Amino acid sequence: MQQSIEQYMQHIGKQARSASQVLAFASTKTKNNALQAIHDALVAHQPQILAANKIDMERGQSNQLDAALLDRLELTHQRFQGMLDGLKDVINLKDPIGEVTDLAYRPSGIQLGKMRVPLGVVGMIYESRPNVTLEAASLALKSGNAIILRGGSEALESNKALAQAIQSALKQTELPYEAVQVIETADRAAVGELITLTDYVDVIIPRGGKGLIQRITNEARIPVIKHLDGNCHVYVEAQADMNKATPIAINAKTHRYGVCNAMETLLVDQAVADQFLPHIATLYEEKGVELRGCEKTQHILGDRVHPATEEDWYTEYLGPILAVKVVDNMNEAIVHINHYGSHHTDAIITENFSLAQEFLARVDSSSVVINASTRFADGFEYGLGAEIGISTDKIHARGPVGLEGLTSQKWIVLGHGEIRQ
Repeated sequence: MQQSIEQYMQHIGKQARSASQVLAFASTKTKNNALQAIHDALVAHQPQILAANKIDMERGQSNQLDAALLDRLELTHQRFQGMLDGLKDVINLKDPIGEVTDLAYRPSGIQLGKMRVPLGVVGMIYESRPNVTLEAASLALKSGNAIILRGGSEALESNKALAQAIQSALKQTELPYEAVQVIETADRAAVGELITLTDYVDVIIPRGGKGLIQRITNEARIPVIKHLDGNCHVYVEAQADMNKATPIAINAKTHRYGVCNAMETLLVDQAVADQFLPHIATLYEEKGVELRGCEKTQHILGDRVHPATEEDWYTEYLGPILAVKVVDNMNEAIVHINHYGSHHTDAIITENFSLAQEFLARVDSSSVVINASTRFADGFEYGLGAEIGISTDKIHARGPVGLEGLTSQKWIVLGHGEIRQ
């Protein structure tokens, strides 16, 4: 690279700001046509993209990346098709830009309301998953935002191949191809530059490990939408239907290990622990899941469980390890979740409607679930088409961040010649 990292990032920032000004006024038809062109280009470039991903996978294996990271990195044919399906869903979503709400007349005679508008330029910093490149790009375009994407070095070839396909498609449309830019250097200094581009970038969205999120949060000079980790819980309450509890507990943990909405701690009410734990432990053993339990869990399961430490209750394993705790009642379960959890996604299994409603009200998480797996906490499953991340912040967005999470609102005033008295 002839230019310095600072010059390179300044150039990318300027291009993104210029593109965002075009995108802000693009019609829904124009944006959807661009997304359809990207879909077609991805289909045409699929062999090259999968070949690039194979290079990343081989390099990752040589560098001894852990199994969870490799799982997130891999692009199978099935996952590639899932990316295309998600893109189609985004095309079919309602365009939020320009929507006017809350129109009302004031005593002065003016009419006051709010209009939904793009944020402008989004900076996305993420690890491992090449599918995030497409999800973030598609959501940004549909919501009228330009986006700068900085993936992890482990996915560099995959992301470059995806970017080439996306930009080749945009060059055939009415939108500037600089609307989607992938930083093509693994130099970590690029991240430091991106999170301080206050003249060009309006929001930073980091998506990855706790270390990455903490660095971005500490160093960014731009607003950040983030979640630190996904320490999710399932609580099997005393009045749970075991025909529901068993498959939910298995799915929440073992459907995919290396994802932020996987269960990391299973809480079981003491009233059903003797019945439930031996059965579920056998199923976990069959799937190779290591259990780490409290003293009551150890008493029930014996040498089938390892002793849990204080640290286990805080840990996002992203692998086949599960912390298990027997609690006296729902109040203890809620206190445990709110103290040790990451405010991501937590579930209760119960047939008691009143307790379920209390759980909904008291658990301070971005998604709270009754009688279903935590794995549903996902933009695609929530009908958002895709997600740019899952926020555990309370401002500006919370939970899966889709189109609306990439917008803001401005006040609009409609007058008829009124002047202030």
